[in-house]
Amino acid sequence: MKGLIQRVSEASVKVDGSVVGQIDRGILLLLGVERDDTKQTADRLLKKVLSYRIFDDESGKMNLSLRDVDGALLIVSQFTLVADTQKGLRPGFSKGASPENGLLLYNYFTDQAQQSHRKIERGVYGADMNVSLVNDGPVTFMLET
Repeated sequence: MKGLIQRVSEASVKVDGSVVGQIDRGILLLLGVERDDTKQTADRLLKKVLSYRIFDDESGKMNLSLRDVDGALLIVSQFTLVADTQKGLRPGFSKGASPENGLLLYNYFTDQAQQSHRKIERGVYGADMNVSLVNDGPVTFMLET
């Protein structure tokens, strides 16, 4: 499972022109589900996302987590994160989860997130989405399990 996290001052996701998820200060997580991922993989990544220290403390050092700053989390499925880009000029997607398993693990991840953190928003799995964000920093990290 791969998660691209971006520290944001605001972010939103639209489907068919309608906002389906929107946050202020927090993390935009683009979530890619791979073929061999499990619920345990999702649990490990979620713990990392919620605890990763990417917010500034009073000294200006990245020392605070999403939980520490009571920030929001916007979770957007991102199938292309798991693409194999090693060869050629066209991405390969053989590492990606099947649509059924991807949906199952995306829903599991977002449900677990809602149980663990009170400010959760989400996109729509498999939909054509428009994501907008103001990256604060910019701060962006790729997390893998």
